[in-house]
Amino acid sequence: MSMQTKFQLDEDMIPKRWYNIQADLPSPMDPYYSPQTKKPATPEELHQIFPMALIGQEVSQERYIDIPEEVREIFRLYRPSPLYRAHRLEAHLKTPAKIYFKYEGVSPPGSHKPNTAVPQAYYNMKEGIKRIATETGAGQWGSALAFATCLFGMKCTVYMVRSSFYQKPYRKSMMQTWGAECIPSPSERTQTGKAMLARDPETPGSLGIAISEAVEDAATHKDTNYSLGSVLNHVCMHQTIIGLEAMEQLKQAGDEPDILIGCVGGGSNFAGLSFPYLGEKIKGKRPDIRAIAVEPSSCPTLTKGIYAYDYGDTAGIGPIAKMYTLGHDFVPPAIHAGGLRYHGDSPILSRLVHEKVMEAVAVHQTEVFQAAVTFARTEGIIMAPETAHAVKTVIDEALRCRETQEEKVILFNLSGHGNLDLGAYDDYFEGKLSDFEYPDSKIKESLKTLPKIG
Repeated sequence: MSMQTKFQLDEDMIPKRWYNIQADLPSPMDPYYSPQTKKPATPEELHQIFPMALIGQEVSQERYIDIPEEVREIFRLYRPSPLYRAHRLEAHLKTPAKIYFKYEGVSPPGSHKPNTAVPQAYYNMKEGIKRIATETGAGQWGSALAFATCLFGMKCTVYMVRSSFYQKPYRKSMMQTWGAECIPSPSERTQTGKAMLARDPETPGSLGIAISEAVEDAATHKDTNYSLGSVLNHVCMHQTIIGLEAMEQLKQAGDEPDILIGCVGGGSNFAGLSFPYLGEKIKGKRPDIRAIAVEPSSCPTLTKGIYAYDYGDTAGIGPIAKMYTLGHDFVPPAIHAGGLRYHGDSPILSRLVHEKVMEAVAVHQTEVFQAAVTFARTEGIIMAPETAHAVKTVIDEALRCRETQEEKVILFNLSGHGNLDLGAYDDYFEGKLSDFEYPDSKIKESLKTLPKIG
């Protein structure tokens, strides 16, 4: 039996094209709607906050889109990322399953997020944009965009969800090191922020509120565009570099995955790993492959939300998308996995769940940290609380294989390291973390305010 642990590709194996799953969907995606007109959003409307190149990618039906050489040049700083076989975790669990993980924590900001931050900054720079405004939950996206804009000589303003801003102060330090400004959201900087603070001065904030602030900032400054780190079609497509590399690395290992697992907030890291495989499933080449999206029980979008049109942000100033949603004014509790506290989900991911091409589960915070500690004590890597949701389900599936004696191959995305999340681990060891199941009644309340479309 081979005990090889690490599977690495040469630099020239960095993919030259992104995979666009829209080309293989049985029917086209539902259009975005304008929050002002409640009619399908036009490219001109979207161009107020996005560059045309990304608007084109958002609706493209081409199966592959070329990655600009200037973008690949920056990718060479950290890509191809390694694939590992988790031998020690397998032995600890006494499972016949094989567990592999793609490790995205090797990027300078420590997560998968630069895979889309770099191209987004590049396309904005090419259009003459001087500054990008964005939001961030746990700070992974904010630090990735700060890194990317720094390399292209641009300015960056990041609205960071208030609870995470104070939980994770060193993310702000990273952003500032790369030249960005980081503001706790809601803030006094925007009309949206002021209104939210007037309504609830103690609000922990939410990704929906932070998105509203960033969109407002971009829409009211000519030299500024908005950038989103997850959810949108082009973001999910940029992340497919993960799955495309993993396919080559698993060929080296002589294995094919039976189960794909990733954490989901907006859906980009999971989409990045799974879409190249799910495209083949849709085409009938891998009919039996399972893909499991894992979310927090306190923000159960895919497992308790409804599939409907909703605003992507709390103030309702961004495009309206069809997705699984808990309602745009849903404010989840201040859990440590700040990157998973989003009321909606990627429209493509939502479509694939709705059509049962993939599945979703929700897990509790304390069992998530328990799984992360088990992983760290076997494989050595301390992972971000977001990613820990994935490893909880990996362990569940591996234990199921122990019961059935099936030798399944499990592949998961370790989307970021937790070196800046140690305060959360402290709280776990000190017994300060509690589990929270978001009540159905609160969700029903939020869903009453969905926009009327069609």
